[in-house]
Amino acid sequence: MDISFLKQSLKIPVIGAPLFIISNPNLVIEQCKAGVVGSFPALNARPKEQLDDWLYEINEKLDEFNKSSSYKAAPYAINQIVHKTNDRVEHDMELTVKHRVPIVITSLGARKEVYDAVHSYGGIVFHDIINNFFAKKAIEKGADGLIAVAAGAGGHAGTISPFALVQEIREWYDGPIALSGSISTGKGVLSALATGADFGYIGSAFIATKEANASLGYKEAITKYNSDDIVYTDLVTGVKGNYLKPSLASAGFDPDNLPKSDPSKMDFSSGDGMDKKKAWKDIWGCGQGIGSVKDILSCKGLVDKLINEYDEAKTRLNKIA
Repeated sequence: MDISFLKQSLKIPVIGAPLFIISNPNLVIEQCKAGVVGSFPALNARPKEQLDDWLYEINEKLDEFNKSSSYKAAPYAINQIVHKTNDRVEHDMELTVKHRVPIVITSLGARKEVYDAVHSYGGIVFHDIINNFFAKKAIEKGADGLIAVAAGAGGHAGTISPFALVQEIREWYDGPIALSGSISTGKGVLSALATGADFGYIGSAFIATKEANASLGYKEAITKYNSDDIVYTDLVTGVKGNYLKPSLASAGFDPDNLPKSDPSKMDFSSGDGMDKKKAWKDIWGCGQGIGSVKDILSCKGLVDKLINEYDEAKTRLNKIA
């Protein structure tokens, strides 16, 4: 698939990862205005009727910016969790089609009917995967691109090295790939491109921005801790992911002796499932790259920092090449 139009709309090849609870219209709008793809999970809009308002707001604010600015905002994305327990998928996809959301990121299941709905209005779909097997399934069912969630990514994460994962996918696939896993600097973005990916996929660094819907304690924790303070566990959702040890301790768990869970605990239903799970608010997910996040910045401040680091890294490589 030709993604040159997408790359040309970005100031740096970065897609902001959809952050559960944390990503809101304000963060998405500021990400896009700063020159990276902004995204949010559809499930963040609750009750479900709020999603229509959010999409109106994002489209309206970005249209206003494009009319008044000397450059265009980057496109935005919505994340659809297509797991069987998510009883909002049909409703949320109807609104996605209605508002012609440019990019859809699908998670926890590859569903052809979802891809077809996005393609009906000219949108594109990235599907997130943790291994080569799921990558092939997503492309076979019609995904336009892949998000390779490698070891060290925040929240639900895989265990495969980013070098190995991208290499294996590139043996058979020449389409767009965004790489996720400990990327929090412009140097990391350039490294992702060097491995064979087209975009860096950044989540945790955006938690510590002024626009993010995270508590001050969560934001400060991102700037205070590093990879030594992260544990990989399936306790929270039934699927293994990376979480801050201090938040687990505050919730009453021993981070070094956590109980086991299983995938059957996953529940993305709109009733007792999502709304009553305090764990999502009290236990803080983040990736292993947080050691480089030192300050709570504005979204634009963070993107500008990424751009400067990216340019400096390119200059350094040109000198030693």
